[in-house]
Amino acid sequence: MVLINSVAIAQPPQKPLRRADRFFGLHFDFHATRSDLTIGQTLTEGMIDTLLNRVKPDFIQVDTKGHVGVTSYPTKVGYAFSQFTFDPLKRFRDVTNRHGVALYVHHSGVWDNEAVLHHPGWARHRPDGKLDTEKTSVFGAYADSLLIPQLKEIADYGVDGVWTDGECWGTELDYGPTALAAFRQATGIQDVPKKKGEPHFDDFVEFNRKAFLKYVGHYVDEVHKYKPSFQIASNWAYSSFMPEPVNTNVDFISGDLSSTNAANSAAFEARCIAPQGKPWDLMAWSFASNYDGIHAPKPARQLCQEAAQVLAMGGGFQAYFTQNRDASIKLWEMPVMEELARFCRERQAYCYKTEAVPQVALLYSTTGYKHISSNIYRPWNGEHNAMRGILDLLLYNQLPTEILMEHHLRGKMQQYPLIVIPEWSALDPVFRDELIQYARNGGNLLVIGSDAVLNFREVLGVTLADTIKNAFFGLPNHITGTAALNRIFTPLAGTKTVGGMYKSSDMRDYFGPAASVSALGKGKIAAIYLNIGSQNQQRQTVQCRDFLAAVVQEVLPKPAVQVHGSKKVQLAVNQKDKKLLVNVINMTGSHANKAVHTSDDIVPIGPLTVSVRRLQKPKQVTLQPGNQPVSFHYKNDEVSFIIPKLDIHLVAVIE
Repeated sequence: MVLINSVAIAQPPQKPLRRADRFFGLHFDFHATRSDLTIGQTLTEGMIDTLLNRVKPDFIQVDTKGHVGVTSYPTKVGYAFSQFTFDPLKRFRDVTNRHGVALYVHHSGVWDNEAVLHHPGWARHRPDGKLDTEKTSVFGAYADSLLIPQLKEIADYGVDGVWTDGECWGTELDYGPTALAAFRQATGIQDVPKKKGEPHFDDFVEFNRKAFLKYVGHYVDEVHKYKPSFQIASNWAYSSFMPEPVNTNVDFISGDLSSTNAANSAAFEARCIAPQGKPWDLMAWSFASNYDGIHAPKPARQLCQEAAQVLAMGGGFQAYFTQNRDASIKLWEMPVMEELARFCRERQAYCYKTEAVPQVALLYSTTGYKHISSNIYRPWNGEHNAMRGILDLLLYNQLPTEILMEHHLRGKMQQYPLIVIPEWSALDPVFRDELIQYARNGGNLLVIGSDAVLNFREVLGVTLADTIKNAFFGLPNHITGTAALNRIFTPLAGTKTVGGMYKSSDMRDYFGPAASVSALGKGKIAAIYLNIGSQNQQRQTVQCRDFLAAVVQEVLPKPAVQVHGSKKVQLAVNQKDKKLLVNVINMTGSHANKAVHTSDDIVPIGPLTVSVRRLQKPKQVTLQPGNQPVSFHYKNDEVSFIIPKLDIHLVAVIE
């Protein structure tokens, strides 16, 4: 009774925000199946009203169709099997409208089991010629015949937009007659390859990539023509999964993080999306899982740590909670939602839509990615391992780092004091030349990897030799074993070396240096000849972390920000409204331990001493949230202050 009355006396709502201005949201889905026959049965207006009153999200996303292809609303153009005593989508829309909260839907795109069951001609063909029982063909009639009509149908509810699931990562190479005929006509290649290494395989993969982009661009444009205000994201498009410039009219970029090791995953994914120039957010799973149907709900503190990584890069944040099989909401999870929402809201003014201050640029090479990838946009075969491993090493050395693709860096390299090349064996020759010129003009370049160094062999100041495996490396009396490839080199006159390689765990078994630093024009080029990124993804060691720090010290002796007091701190340095915003994140936890699904043991750390390079003495330094002023010292163009205690995340506002 109280819940119903609260709706009646509510004040007139504000107009729902556009996605570009939506900061915090909740995602609900349950991937309806044929056996879900009572959808909507226990979903009440009071339930939705309670959620919106207590959590106060800017938007929610609810299920309309999962990968099975069965809709969770009474569609007229698709496949629904529930009795639907009432329309749950209409109920969600009615209540969210009263609150001025935007409503989006979770709707599976390329992956649609029911569609290919009823229309085999819409299915993608496997390399053996057999029909795929899950994935549609982006060369076929699926988009025009089902996806677009359904999205128009959903738009007619007054829904604000769609988060289209199962898209870039669900699209696989198509060997159907339409796809093969189009490929042969476009390229003249008659013998279509089926695996990596065969002639023209990369050409065939790229042809399929372009077909997927055309598919996305087509359905986005068609739905926009029907309802221009309807906002669309294709899950993981233009992210780490798809290292491309934004070349379709999607309205925003979004993706859902891995359910485990999600804080590190968030640090990586946020940095891949942030520079793309579109409104964006990332979604954390509110539970951990081995994708076996067994869920472990995460405590709020764990989710807050994941959120901190996204907020620190200026993005919006949402969390995924499953709906019940009848589309109702699990109200018992609301305390976690409330605590998470409170954490995010307290930081919104100091994080949302901030811009990174250029410091360290970690290259995500589209050319390099496509050189090692054997699929369309599905980087699940280790394509990211080296880059993620090196990012972790940089971040755990408190180096503020952005991940930038070629189209972000071209013409802008000189803004960055250091650019890092993380084990990319292939680079675009023109882009490589621009990197070399960047160093000649005064920049600092760090090339990492046994094959990556071959791209710069003529400017490294060394003579390269063969590779070896199973050695030890590191700084004097601080070495660790590795199975990673290492390229032997001999420094030329004037080239400095860092660290060493050893045949065993005996310092007397030294056989050569591990890294080099050489002058290049007005700048420097450093190289690590060992695949430390791949190594770090398998064997995280303090020796590897400290070795990288020693090499970076040679080319970036005075980073913009330094922190002393803990190695579990990560930094992101941003600017907004003429203020410098130093995000400080406590990364205590067993993140990479796959057996640890949930944890609330994020131990506060401190005191921390923070030093920030700044040409002018600031007026004040304040720790947010909490509006806590701190005393500071200013000397030699450097501001220093102490953070007494860091719980999960704070922002030092310098103005």
